[in-house]
Amino acid sequence: MITTKQRARLRSLGNALEPVMQIGKDGLNENSITTARQVLQARELAKFKVLNNCDEEPKELAQELAGIIGADVVQCIGKTFILYKKSTKKGIKHIELQ
Repeated sequence: MITTKQRARLRSLGNALEPVMQIGKDGLNENSITTARQVLQARELAKFKVLNNCDEEPKELAQELAGIIGADVVQCIGKTFILYKKSTKKGIKHIELQ
């Protein structure tokens, strides 16, 4: 669980990010969950976009995906949300949270 101050820092870092994954009409499936897990392992902070043809609400998708992969929802605005998960991968630059 991240604090409010940490969430604010992650939001500021997430503003500059481009969405790395799109969730379409199929919603969350095994392939999208695996991809999201790999993206967060490599980057720690990632932005996701929910397409217009998706029937599910972006906030619900963000919460569901975060719960499945053990991440934290940083922000959800419109059809875009940002997730954070501390990576265990060696050799990447980790985000410093204070």
